Amino acid sequence: MTIYVDIVLLENFIMNYIILFTTGIILKVKHKHLRIIFASLLGAIYTIIAYMGVFQVYSSLLLKIILSILIVYIAFNPQNIKKMWKYLLIFYLASFAFGGVAFALIYIIKPQDIIMKNGLFLGTYPLKTVMLAAVIAFIIIIAAFSIVKNKISRKDMFCNIEIKINDFIIKTKAMLDTGNMLKEPITNTPVVVVEHTLLYECIPKEILNNLEKIIGGDLTDIPDQIKDNYISKLKLIPFSSLGKQNGMLLGIKAEYIKIITEEEKTKKEAIIGIYNKSLTKKGEYRALMGIELI
Repeated sequence: MTIYVDIVLLENFIMNYIILFTTGIILKVKHKHLRIIFASLLGAIYTIIAYMGVFQVYSSLLLKIILSILIVYIAFNPQNIKKMWKYLLIFYLASFAFGGVAFALIYIIKPQDIIMKNGLFLGTYPLKTVMLAAVIAFIIIIAAFSIVKNKISRKDMFCNIEIKINDFIIKTKAMLDTGNMLKEPITNTPVVVVEHTLLYECIPKEILNNLEKIIGGDLTDIPDQIKDNYISKLKLIPFSSLGKQNGMLLGIKAEYIKIITEEEKTKKEAIIGIYNKSLTKKGEYRALMGIELI
């Protein structure tokens, strides 16, 4: 049986590209096609090297892990270790799904000429089989993640919370906001956004009524005693939202936040981001909480 290197290279390049493209969609990260092309080409070249047996390390698990990390890094350029492992996990899940679909199609079409060499399955099945496997796997993966995401019902999107600040406890309803990834930049502590009107019992009104001025550095309306007791405790939290880029929230560290669900009560460490407007018109909830705290 004749195996053409250029066909093997093209097949693996296409499969790698679609796997990485799918990974980017699932993660909702901005990706550059040129970076994905380079990463896909690297994986395809490794396949050729492994097939030809140029280096007798093709079966090394460590080498495969290193290669995966390198491919993901080239494709998405994650900014920290946590993101790196998250991207790598989704990349592996997508790869397993694509591989499973490809094997299923090979089983169905039953090609006459197929061999396994150096851990690789190669055969004379047409290129369209690879493309069909990629399309089917892409649809399955995107549909599966959509179903899992939609399993979070409206009821699950809300929970009661207790916030303790300065020995005062505030109780309110919070909405679980999957888009809320806010963190205090220095300590990396998650941020819970709370309407300022909830906090008058535990934070001086001079601060709550002058949030924009304090963010801008204007402390003229703040009495000296309050400055001494509170200004050092306040945090500046950068955020971006639709219609407002490079925004700032004023925040303060809570002694704790308690998340109350039907199953349990869980204490968490959080920064309270003070919002100077109402989150909803009808007051269905008065706080926004990121999914990480759950």
